[in-house]
Amino acid sequence: MKDTYEGFRILLVHAHPDDETINNGATMALYAARGAQVTLVTCTRGEEGEVLVPGLSHLASAHNDTLGSHREIELANAMIALGVSDYRFLGNFRDSGMMGSETNNGASVFWQADLNVAAQLLATIIDEVQPHILITYDEIGGYGHPDHIKTHLVAMRASELSQWQIQKIYWNTMPKSVIAAGIAAMKAVGSDFFGTDNVDDIPFAKDDSFVTTLIDGNDFVEAKMAAMKAHATQIALDGPFFALSNNLGLQIWGHEYYTLVRGEKSAPFDSDGRECDLTSGITL
Repeated sequence: MKDTYEGFRILLVHAHPDDETINNGATMALYAARGAQVTLVTCTRGEEGEVLVPGLSHLASAHNDTLGSHREIELANAMIALGVSDYRFLGNFRDSGMMGSETNNGASVFWQADLNVAAQLLATIIDEVQPHILITYDEIGGYGHPDHIKTHLVAMRASELSQWQIQKIYWNTMPKSVIAAGIAAMKAVGSDFFGTDNVDDIPFAKDDSFVTTLIDGNDFVEAKMAAMKAHATQIALDGPFFALSNNLGLQIWGHEYYTLVRGEKSAPFDSDGRECDLTSGITL
């Protein structure tokens, strides 16, 4: 990887606060620390999220319905931890809740947003930021959440509507081999991995062949862990994310995996033929 990324611009598009840290926290911290302009666009404020802190249960949508504003604060603190200063919300779209829930039908939820209207909002940001690289989800949004799927659709449509031509587009991915290692580690201590002990039951597990790019962000994993802790209503300190850290070591979060869907794979490559740098092949 390069010592400096001055002049490179990376745009990440995520559905809810905390998605960016779980998927890309080490990548964001690495590139921001080495001079790249890193911009995060979050499509909703996560109003329908489950509140994992008992003392904050009153924030939930079923109670005071103030979780969204609280998660804005969590996101701001996470961005401080990652060293990212440019973070924005796409508009005022509301969290749609899990697929098949009644909240999917709300007029203001992201799932119901007109695709071209939402995409044009993002295209305007693209034309302003002029990113060389766009990072978002795959066509199933990773695991089928309606806001993740809509984020994918909006990001890809915005890349078509914008005047600026993005050179490389990546989708987040998580290879089965890594998840299988996590399952084995959790089983060894008498626990499971997100409620299952079978990698084929994990909706976001993809065949390793989908991985075109691996970013080694181990030098920035402490920043990622700090950002995860900032999202306290969503990521429990005694939950599976931190349990994996305890049983596999922090490096489980230092490696972040991507599928390149626009642009060409470019050197440097690792021993498995995967790109090691998102900016490889980019023309400034």
